[in-house]
Amino acid sequence: MSAGRPSEAQRRYLARGLEEPGGKLPLFDRDGRRVDPRTVRACIEQGWAEPWFHNPLKPDWLVCRLTDEGRAAVSAGAAGPPEGAGAGAGAEEPAPRSRVVRLAAFTGNSSKLTDC
Repeated sequence: MSAGRPSEAQRRYLARGLEEPGGKLPLFDRDGRRVDPRTVRACIEQGWAEPWFHNPLKPDWLVCRLTDEGRAAVSAGAAGPPEGAGAGAGAEEPAPRSRVVRLAAFTGNSSKLTDC
């Protein structure tokens, strides 16, 4: 059913299923943002993902799992950029953004905010 290789966004989404029991695909990306439903639907249409179960609390959320075709597409996608991609399409993802943690240190009656 698959016509080509996944886009970079699709590959990232599908690769997360390799890490989960049963190939469960995430609802949210690593930064906590909801995965674009167009990405999910495109992966289903290509046969790389399949709906797993219906969530009655959030019926618009597609809970999916990776298919054997999806595993193969992720493995093949690791070998190079998607078909028709220009230069730089196979570049590594940027490192995750660091988060600054602020701690309050209390001394006497005053408080001081410091970056760590």
